Amino acid sequence: MENGNFINKVEASGIVALDLIDYKTELEIIEFDIKTLLFMEMIVKEKEFRASLSDIDLSMYKEKAVAFVCSVDAIIPPWVYMVLADVFHGNAAYFDFKDAAGVALDLWKKNLTEADLSTYQDKKIVVRARPDIPPALYIMATALLKPLVKTLMYGEIGLPKVIYKKQV
Repeated sequence: MENGNFINKVEASGIVALDLIDYKTELEIIEFDIKTLLFMEMIVKEKEFRASLSDIDLSMYKEKAVAFVCSVDAIIPPWVYMVLADVFHGNAAYFDFKDAAGVALDLWKKNLTEADLSTYQDKKIVVRARPDIPPALYIMATALLKPLVKTLMYGEIGLPKVIYKKQV
């Protein structure tokens, strides 16, 4: 207490919080199971595959991310993925052959990579602890922030765990 006033030690510490949840994608992710395009849901027959694909209403994928999956054990020739990419290009905002969680993680990482982190230059940063953040994002955040920050921490501003401190 100074002159009868309380000192906010957290504010005085100069620590800035970074919340990885702020970089989570806002795109809706739709899983698209390609088994529905397979003959008897087992094999690829080019003519039937292309016909089934042309019957799809692509408008429902506009401005959304598409996660291509195949829920059956089938041998899928590589050209199938190229045809899918050709058809969905320009119709979906993003697509990949991964489950929805994998696509969400990729988009989250992309947002973090493209973010302007220069505002954290030479500052004490704490990356907020959250149970719903994938470990890969903490790894990426560390790699992106370490060259910039004075101190990198994990947890909460009031009780952070120091991960890295720049040697002066």
